[in-house]
Amino acid sequence: MAQSAVKKNEIIEKFKVHETDTGSSEVQIALLTDRIKYLTEHFKVHKKDHHSRQGLLKLVGQRRSLLDYLKRKDVNKYRTILQELGLRK
Repeated sequence: MAQSAVKKNEIIEKFKVHETDTGSSEVQIALLTDRIKYLTEHFKVHKKDHHSRQGLLKLVGQRRSLLDYLKRKDVNKYRTILQELGLRK
């Protein structure tokens, strides 16, 4: 299931850097984290859904790349987003 437009807008509003921001690293990481959490819950019920599991691994890799980029560019933003999203590193 795709993210609802309302939930997606809430995430964008929370993590945007400037007024018209929809694609900054922070926003992309937050949106990916939301999808990853949804899929993790999905797999607790549907253990044999291997096709979607492959997509989950792709999302995790994409989020990891964005986090590495953010860490190289601005360590303070990196630490802040890890704290806000409850991610560990």
